[in-house]
Amino acid sequence: MFAPIVIVVRRLMGDAKFVRLRGQAIALHSKVITNFCERFGIDRNQRQNMIRVARDNGKRLGLLA
Repeated sequence: MFAPIVIVVRRLMGDAKFVRLRGQAIALHSKVITNFCERFGIDRNQRQNMIRVARDNGKRLGLLA
């Protein structure tokens, strides 16, 4: 779904800069999930499962192209 956009942005930015930006976005998203879990008392295993689901959804949507 988003793969064509991601590929164009990657080409415009260059691989190194794009990978760095994507890493920062993934880290920020993981922090949001962690903060959510801490706020609502969700245990570590559930948090890890949420992060895995986010990763798998990103792959499925083409955000990790």
